[in-house]
Amino acid sequence: MRMNAGWRAMGPADLDRVMAIAEVVHPDYPEDRAVFAERLALYPEGCAMAEAFRAEAAGPCIGYIVMHPGRLGVPPPLDSPLGALPEVPDCLYLHDVALLPAARGLGLGVAALERMNALAARQGFRWLALTSTPGARAFWDAQGFLPHDGGAGLAVKLASYGGGMTYMTKPVKG
Repeated sequence: MRMNAGWRAMGPADLDRVMAIAEVVHPDYPEDRAVFAERLALYPEGCAMAEAFRAEAAGPCIGYIVMHPGRLGVPPPLDSPLGALPEVPDCLYLHDVALLPAARGLGLGVAALERMNALAARQGFRWLALTSTPGARAFWDAQGFLPHDGGAGLAVKLASYGGGMTYMTKPVKG
């Protein structure tokens, strides 16, 4: 039976699911539950869960997305609280998107990007930004993201994530 899936708003009750998915998808990039809880509290409209659907009934959560306003070229270090959203943000930053193997091929990655672009357009941002892991780089390249040269300061922040990371940006589609 073909599975359908979609995105829904994330709530505090989803944080255990987020952590379980993160352990499977991002074992090399661990983050504390408090990091996800803070981002959800600071910017709930940027947090969503991917759910599988079978015969019109909600099924298991198979992914999540976390994004928040940011400053271009200034990604937060991995596993670090923000404290607050930037006073003058100029981009919508994709903190994390994670999809379990069962979610692959369902179009959720592209749907997450569409969700991100729509939110950024509604809120007047001109740029989308993210930090790509080496394994996801081809996907983001195919979606039109380009590496952003932020100099030595950006390189230091990316080092907190590990080797091979790329900070990428893309203009918001109006």
